[in-house]
Amino acid sequence: MSQVKIQNIDSLEQEMRAVARGEEPAPEDAAQTSFNSVEALARLLTPENRKLLAIIRDKQPQSIAELATLSGRAAPNLTRTLAKMESAGLIKMKTLNRRKTPTPAIQTIRLEIDPYSQNDRLILT
Repeated sequence: MSQVKIQNIDSLEQEMRAVARGEEPAPEDAAQTSFNSVEALARLLTPENRKLLAIIRDKQPQSIAELATLSGRAAPNLTRTLAKMESAGLIKMKTLNRRKTPTPAIQTIRLEIDPYSQNDRLILT
């Protein structure tokens, strides 16, 4: 299980400036995946992309070309989408016989929304 930070750009900039000035230590979660809003994750988890994740999980394609065939999506567009999913921690790209192979990195996503502030959290399991 890993937690994903949700932090808007202004808050991130303030945090980085405070660290650069030596006023605060770098946060422990500084190198982890983060989103600037819950909406940013929602934009990534479109119905089409969720179908793509299901194909990766269920069919276990052995290459991006095979995934393109299974999904009916063009390989260049698929490559960009997979890069975004990988950077978000949703999938892992492994190299197998000189081919990039997408594999699931998570099973579920839980969203904890703090209705009184911007301290929302994503929990990937």
